[in-house]
Amino acid sequence: MPAAERRELILAAASRAFAVGGYAGTSTDVIAREAGVSQPYVVRMFGTKADLFREVFTRACDAIRATFDAELDTLTLDPASEEFWNALGEAYGELVTDRDILLVMMHGFIAGSTPEIGPIARSNMSAIYQQLRDRTGCTPERAREFIAQGMLMNVLLAMQAPEHAEEDPILGELAVCAFGATLEAAVKTA
Repeated sequence: MPAAERRELILAAASRAFAVGGYAGTSTDVIAREAGVSQPYVVRMFGTKADLFREVFTRACDAIRATFDAELDTLTLDPASEEFWNALGEAYGELVTDRDILLVMMHGFIAGSTPEIGPIARSNMSAIYQQLRDRTGCTPERAREFIAQGMLMNVLLAMQAPEHAEEDPILGELAVCAFGATLEAAVKTA
């Protein structure tokens, strides 16, 4: 297998492993087993566990920005309208139904107080915020509201609230309020 393909295989395995165990709870041994390679090979290719996590976390955040860019490139709605933000939120909601992206992103922000992860976590949050501000011309408050809504969606997905919404009508109401039209997709992939 060419080195570039093996690198992608390890990154995919690392995404799955970090999604389950987070930064602190995942070793390069676990990642190597998941990828079907030796632990020294993982270290030789990526350096430290922190280096590998930063790359996996950045890829998850890059996917968010790419999703926003793709949606913003095609949206013809007025950025001042609620429909505009609902459409952007639906695109985000569809992306984070990929549990690996969702959980890696959440683990990255949770590990933000770790010196090895904090700078990249802060940089990624800043870049997402700036993208929203620059591409939409919205106020800081509107960007904050949108990000806060996304974080609520993240928490609900992480706890698998959409797939358990029928068990608790209040939780179900919150899930419907948070996900709107993307709730059905969230239930299917949760």
